[in-house]
Amino acid sequence: MRCTSLLREYLFPANCAICGRMLFDKDECWYGLCHVCIPRFGLDLDVPRCSVCGRPLISEQGRCVDCRNTDDHAFDRALALFPYTGQYRKLLSAFKFAKRRALGNFLGAKLLESLAYFPDLDADTVLIPVPPRPGKLRKTGWDQLACLAAILERTKIRSKSLPVYRCLKRLPSQSQKELSRDNRKTNLQGRILCAKKAPHRAIVFDDVITTGSTLDACALALKEAGAEKVYGLCLFYT
Repeated sequence: MRCTSLLREYLFPANCAICGRMLFDKDECWYGLCHVCIPRFGLDLDVPRCSVCGRPLISEQGRCVDCRNTDDHAFDRALALFPYTGQYRKLLSAFKFAKRRALGNFLGAKLLESLAYFPDLDADTVLIPVPPRPGKLRKTGWDQLACLAAILERTKIRSKSLPVYRCLKRLPSQSQKELSRDNRKTNLQGRILCAKKAPHRAIVFDDVITTGSTLDACALALKEAGAEKVYGLCLFYT
C-alpha cells in the first residue's frame, strides 16, 4: 500500500498541505507534509492536562474550566492532541474536506504515538472509531475516521499496535457540528449502539472534541454492553 501511495505521489506530485512546498522525498509524500512543516506538529504528552478531557491546562489545575462545569462523563479519561486553530485547523481541513489522504498517515502516526498517555492498556484493549452518520458514506464517498481506521489496521499488520474493532453503530441523528453546545449533549443520547460483543477495554477515537458528548454516547453504549474501561482519543479540540 505504501509503495502504491508513493508511486502515485511520484507520478502526480502534490504540495505540502500547510505551506504549499513541493513534496519530494518518500517521507514527505507519505505524510503529505514537507520536512519543514512536519516538526511543527510535535506532540508533547508531558504538559499539564485536564484529568478528564485531556486538553492542555493553561492556569487551571486538575480539571479545565469546561470539565469543572460539566456533569461526570461516561468515558474514564480522554486525550485531545492539538487545538483546532491556525495551522492545526488547516491540517484537519485538508484531510477531512479536501480529502488529502496522505495526511491520514501522519495523523494516524500521531494517534499511535499518543497511546503512551494511557497507562493501563493491555492485550485486550482495542481502538474503536466513532461511527459515521447513516448515509454519510453513500453521500460523500468518504469518512475521515474510516480512513484513519484503515490506516491503523495496516499499521497493526506491520507492528504491535492495538487492533481496530468496529462495533459501534450510529442511528439517524443530526450532525453535531450543526448544534449548540447544549443540544450536542442530548442529540446522541440513545443514538449510538454497540452492535457486537463489547471489548474489555477500549479507546474510542474521533477527530474533534468540543463538549465530549460524542465520546460520552460511545462510552455509554460500550459500558452498557459490558466494557470495563473506555477512554477517548481526539486529534483536535475546540
